Amino acid sequence: MNDPKTPAQIYKADAEWRAQLSNEEYRVTRACGTEPPFTGRYWDHHEEGVYQCVCCGTPLFSSTEKYDSGSGWPSYWAPIDEQRLKLLEDRGHGMVRIEVRCGSCDAHLGHVFEDGPRPTGLRYCINSASLRFEPA
Repeated sequence: MNDPKTPAQIYKADAEWRAQLSNEEYRVTRACGTEPPFTGRYWDHHEEGVYQCVCCGTPLFSSTEKYDSGSGWPSYWAPIDEQRLKLLEDRGHGMVRIEVRCGSCDAHLGHVFEDGPRPTGLRYCINSASLRFEPA
């Protein structure tokens, strides 16, 4: 029996993802890319609403937990629900980081760091290309 808090798993062939996503969305979410800082559509975005996974539409972050980290990427001090994310150790680029993926479709979203504001002390540093915004 499935845990109701665990997101449903979404699987698609690579060709399906390529057809659905822009080149940049595909590069970031399916090929674990990163957009340059201060270039994404949501790094300086201040509307109220919810940020969803661009691949599957899972609601991931709320504007109420978004803050300006100065990093050039959208930053959040908490997700809507930790169960909607998958965290993995990332040892790429000569660093040890925690990668953040969508728990439903395994899209690469960004990384989480322990230098964020209270109350969590976390900074979910997320690529704009991995998100779609739904206004409140």
